[in-house]
Amino acid sequence: MRPRTLEEVAGQAHILGPGKLLRRVIEADRLTNIILFGPPGCGKTTLAEVIAKTTRRNFVRCSGVVSNVAEIRKVCDRARNELGGMGTILFIDEIHRFNKAQQDVLLPYVEDGTVVLIGATTHNPSMFVNTPLTSRSLVFELKPLAPADVAALLDRALADPDRGYGKVPTTFDPDARQFLSEICDGDGRHALTALEVAVRSTPASADGVIHLTLDVIQECVQRRQVQYDKKEDGHYDTISAFIKSVRGSDPDAAIYWLAKMIVAGEDPRFIARRLVILASEDIGNADPRGLTIAVAALQTVEFIGMPEARITLAQATTYLATAPKSNRSYEAIAKAIHDVETGAVQPVPEHLKNVHVKAIGAEEHDGYKYPHTYAGAWVEQSYLRIPETYYIPSDQGYEATIAKRMEALRN
Repeated sequence: MRPRTLEEVAGQAHILGPGKLLRRVIEADRLTNIILFGPPGCGKTTLAEVIAKTTRRNFVRCSGVVSNVAEIRKVCDRARNELGGMGTILFIDEIHRFNKAQQDVLLPYVEDGTVVLIGATTHNPSMFVNTPLTSRSLVFELKPLAPADVAALLDRALADPDRGYGKVPTTFDPDARQFLSEICDGDGRHALTALEVAVRSTPASADGVIHLTLDVIQECVQRRQVQYDKKEDGHYDTISAFIKSVRGSDPDAAIYWLAKMIVAGEDPRFIARRLVILASEDIGNADPRGLTIAVAALQTVEFIGMPEARITLAQATTYLATAPKSNRSYEAIAKAIHDVETGAVQPVPEHLKNVHVKAIGAEEHDGYKYPHTYAGAWVEQSYLRIPETYYIPSDQGYEATIAKRMEALRN
């Protein structure tokens, strides 16, 4: 059921819609090197094959998993001998699997136009594809298919008499269609595979019709596969959404992203460590208990492990998400570090220095005032030669109390 024309390609209107760059390049047959970047089942390989057919060029396919340097050189040398003809598109699936040396082999052939490179990858090209290749290519990000696009793929597969099940009497219940369209997480290949299993494994009823019900589809899908590539984009994007939801005081969104990470098998210690960082960076003294709870959660996760640790993570997440927020401690240390790194480093005032054996000829300095000998354990005294304000308490939570106390001391 792989699409054969641009019109059949599902989704990706942001790059293939009327007037969009990639569509203009393809239709004008002015193809340049392209890197297609997106999740599994969104149409990267399909799009490469459609481009080859639309532009009427030779299409050679390699794989970053099994191809080697010798094979790449052979393909490129053959393309060089055929220059002046139709031209050659070299499609490399999983191009991120090539190491730096293998990617460098492509450079001279890409540079002189011997081949037009189309690379496909599920990984961020800026991190996994050499800069010389990405700088010579247009990088297009493909999005997961929307449920409506997946539903259209399923309908087409059931209606097509040549490549699909158009010759097989089938009914597809609306709730089953909707469920499969949504459960596949924008992966068209996953959806079509589940549909194939359902049609092939479901016996026809007495009237000779295969009835695809919600129960049938749920059984064929089995367990939902969460798109989550550990240590790569899915990992970092999800933890980013999680932290930003906690920072934004949205416990419901935070719990959802926490659940996604748990289902995907994320290391719970990683989640707990990020909560500890957030407790200081985004809550700070607005609720000092936040750090205590986050550290306790980290220790509990280490102690009991999964699956019970999910409860502790949920408790810490909801507490921190609903706590008052302040980043004033974070801003204070950032500003102070900047001053130390970029300005003249202030010497320690003499009255604050540690007591040493008195050197011959050294002046006597005994100006330190011990705060606890004064009322309120405070006395006016300079602790910097050049005074500077770094910590400015906010009006949130307990930090508002701190602000009032500091104002009283200044007054």
